[in-house]
Amino acid sequence: MIQILDSEKEQVISVKIEGNITKKDIQKIHPLIHNIRNNGMKVRWYFELEDFTGYDLKGLWQDLKVDAAHFDDYGKMAMVGDKKWQELAAEATDFFTGSEVRFFEPHQKDQAKQWINN
Repeated sequence: MIQILDSEKEQVISVKIEGNITKKDIQKIHPLIHNIRNNGMKVRWYFELEDFTGYDLKGLWQDLKVDAAHFDDYGKMAMVGDKKWQELAAEATDFFTGSEVRFFEPHQKDQAKQWINN
């Protein structure tokens, strides 16, 4: 499930992710991407991963389609989590995309928010 959080900056999409991501979750995020791009800005992401277990099949497919369509529209990404695999995923995302991606532990949440908003 994706819960949309308040953001300080209009180009930042802040979300809390718990459990599984579904197609419906991705569909509620997609218009936010378009709103930011329509204002001529790159999309910045702030993710709080809490008990994130992955995707259902339709959610994964929908996310891959959205990311492929908006690959060049993404800027900085801050990932807050407490699992080693989440840190590795952040490193892989940083390596394979043009985005600057940083991983933060839960006690560094304020630092992550400050970084993504600057």
